[in-house]
Amino acid sequence: MAKKRILLKIGTNTLTRETNHISRGKIEDIGMQIAGLNDEYEFIIVSSGAIAAAKQFVKLESKGKEIVVKQALASIGQPHLMRIFHENFSDLGLLTSQCLLSYSDFEKEQSKVNIVNTINVLVENNYIPIINENDTVATDEIQFGDNDKLAALAAVLLKVDVLIIATNTNGIYTKSSIYDIKPETITLVEDLQSLQKEVGDNKSSHGTGGMQSKIEAAAIAKAANIETWIVNGLNDNFIMNALENKIPFTKII
Repeated sequence: MAKKRILLKIGTNTLTRETNHISRGKIEDIGMQIAGLNDEYEFIIVSSGAIAAAKQFVKLESKGKEIVVKQALASIGQPHLMRIFHENFSDLGLLTSQCLLSYSDFEKEQSKVNIVNTINVLVENNYIPIINENDTVATDEIQFGDNDKLAALAAVLLKVDVLIIATNTNGIYTKSSIYDIKPETITLVEDLQSLQKEVGDNKSSHGTGGMQSKIEAAAIAKAANIETWIVNGLNDNFIMNALENKIPFTKII
């Protein structure tokens, strides 16, 4: 029986557990879940966090624009981020590979064919592709979106069954409950226009996203009949618990 394909997008807040450092424990948690689900699911990861990884080691000075410094930090941090994934995943018997993409790659037919062929070969040979934007030559992810759009475009191109966006909330909350002690999760969404009324434009604390960019990503996936799940990645076992409906999260169908 064919495995279901999940594209897991991990934001910076999730990877750092809302600190200033990449959390090895969180990456291990993700790896353990992937290993446990290996018989039924195949995973492709879109991961932010290269800039956060670099900030653990260096502080760059520049008279230029802030965006250029961030590009340089991404260049320094990307191999460190991949090393942390490799070390934690290999301990669990999982193989990893790096794929750096830019939004322009999704606009060229030959590039799209190459992406699909490469990632399919990797998955067929039990490698987990870990995708990030090539921040050295592109700045879209740095400036806005925290890889949400990149994840959605990849999900459509790679014909995944589910796009899971791991964030730092229990999905999308109703606007009226956001400031309550117990925010209420919108569990099922069929109409994205009505959902827009519930969402503000706040950015996440360490990433560059926010719920607006996640809804825009969900719209891209929805147009291709792909479900988007917005799940609290700060919790342990969040993938397994979402698959078993044990936790509150937002499912956009």
